[in-house]
Amino acid sequence: MRVAVALIALALAGCGNAPATPSISGGGIVSTNPCADQLLLALAPRGRIAAISHYSQEASATSIPLDVARSFRGTAGTAEEVIALRPDLVLASSFTPAATLRAYQTLGLKVLLLDSPTTIAASRDQIRQVAAALSEKAAGERLIARIDAAVAAAAPHDAARPKALLFISDNFANGGPTLLTEMLGHAGFATDGKATASGAIPIERVMRWPPDVILDPDLDGRTATLRRRVLKRAGVRVAEAAFPRSLINCGGPTIILAMRRLAEIRAGMTR
Repeated sequence: MRVAVALIALALAGCGNAPATPSISGGGIVSTNPCADQLLLALAPRGRIAAISHYSQEASATSIPLDVARSFRGTAGTAEEVIALRPDLVLASSFTPAATLRAYQTLGLKVLLLDSPTTIAASRDQIRQVAAALSEKAAGERLIARIDAAVAAAAPHDAARPKALLFISDNFANGGPTLLTEMLGHAGFATDGKATASGAIPIERVMRWPPDVILDPDLDGRTATLRRRVLKRAGVRVAEAAFPRSLINCGGPTIILAMRRLAEIRAGMTR
């Protein structure tokens, strides 16, 4: 296994798709998932970034502007691609396959595994963890200060708590103790306390607990359109607001934009 991986790495060292940035002779930092990508771009100088994940270069998966993402080399996150870049550090998801992690270990790569924070506090901790690994502690604290300011600015100025239901995709909705639930609360929304976890929400359940507003990343999609028609025929009046998919995926810098959007929606409902 060790010899095979080493040979593959050597064979691929000079191959692959042409990068958007100048060729990399080794070193730098590689990120292999979109949430790590946005942290890396927020905390590290551009010149230290060797590659980001290809997910951030796709409109349906990115949490950063596409033009920014596409200015960097992208990888599919395979062990062979990452090893060929010979990075100083790999930011990887805790869901990275064990075989890939073993390959990194075999070649002596330094890897930082990142989970998906389910609270703002956990996201702060993760930012500090990444900032420390990058030797960019000051940048980490600046990012945390911006997040805290965005959360504070989104706080409502009245006691109303409109009920919100946030769909992640089709009829799959946010529920339970998630980062999205916490952000909704900070922005002055109430959520369904009976929903213990995110999952599929049938239209019958929406009608039994009609929210004041439905947040959806695809209001023109087939599922949202059908849901709108059924609720209208049943005489259930529910406001709708677009909540971009890019604000659903991650914590970190995404919290700033998500809180701003939630505050906009909340303000529009209580004017």
